[in-house]
Amino acid sequence: MTTQTTPAAKDLSTPQTALAAKDAQTGRQPRTTAVSGGATGADQPAPDRGRTSIADVVVVKVAGIAAREIPGVHDMGGGLSRTIGAVRDRVPGGRANVGRGVKVEVGERQTAVDLDLVVEYGVSVMDVARDVRENVIDAVERITGLEVVEVNITVNDVHLPDEDETENSTGSRVE
Repeated sequence: MTTQTTPAAKDLSTPQTALAAKDAQTGRQPRTTAVSGGATGADQPAPDRGRTSIADVVVVKVAGIAAREIPGVHDMGGGLSRTIGAVRDRVPGGRANVGRGVKVEVGERQTAVDLDLVVEYGVSVMDVARDVRENVIDAVERITGLEVVEVNITVNDVHLPDEDETENSTGSRVE
């Protein structure tokens, strides 16, 4: 007895091209590329044995530090996160949160970064944003090896010179 099978019918409603990997809902290319796991086995070269994963927090910290390096960036984060951060910084044993004001989306080979900035009064917001974008892309790509597809910057506030908080303004009760 022989069994005969018929080939499955092709879906001809959408063209099958090399770019058919677009997301069906948005019509855009996906943000991450295909997963490339490392090879296994003793016959493989040492650098190719295994897989490296980079946690979101790594990219958050690298991007936060890189953004703060640019002159004209006074602080990062929205109003509430800056207030909580100021309290946290004053607590004995507390550390500064370098990830405040940074959100990331990390894929296998690519990442996208969103930054919330407070700039100093008198500096060009566009120049600061450009310098921050360049520095963040350079640092993230150099340190993590991930391709940065975009860095979105939101300037939430401008720090005015008279807003400086001086610790001695209330006067010290002891010497």
